[in-house]
Amino acid sequence: MGGGGPSPAPGIPYGGDMALVQAGLVVLDCAEPEKLAVFYKELLEGEETDATANRVEIKGACGARLAFRRDVNATPPSWPRPENSLQAHLDFYVDDLDEAERRIVSLGGRPVDSKDAAGPFEERGYSDPAGHSFTLRRETSTAPKQG
Repeated sequence: MGGGGPSPAPGIPYGGDMALVQAGLVVLDCAEPEKLAVFYKELLEGEETDATANRVEIKGACGARLAFRRDVNATPPSWPRPENSLQAHLDFYVDDLDEAERRIVSLGGRPVDSKDAAGPFEERGYSDPAGHSFTLRRETSTAPKQG
């Protein structure tokens, strides 16, 4: 795909090391983006990377990028109930579900599933302070079993 066509961005030729389309970030609508950004910044041990009057972007220590856009009419999804369908769902990996749950609650989030969900993974559901749902999934070890 080299040469000939327009470049995807100034200074980045086609056929180079960068893909034509890069994954961006997940944007959540909410009434108070500043407050929601603080919740996720603390949860993901990240930093604020950009802010305007209506949008705040963060980058977590793991590299995940999220943005929070002001929408004064935003209503939280009612997952898992169907009357207000799921608008977005985030999954995060953790080593210790109990420790992560304590941190989420201390930051203003709340559990939406009582305990570990049934299924192939050890996971639990939560909502952030604005009502967006997310799941914590226990990171499975890739180390060989001893013994």
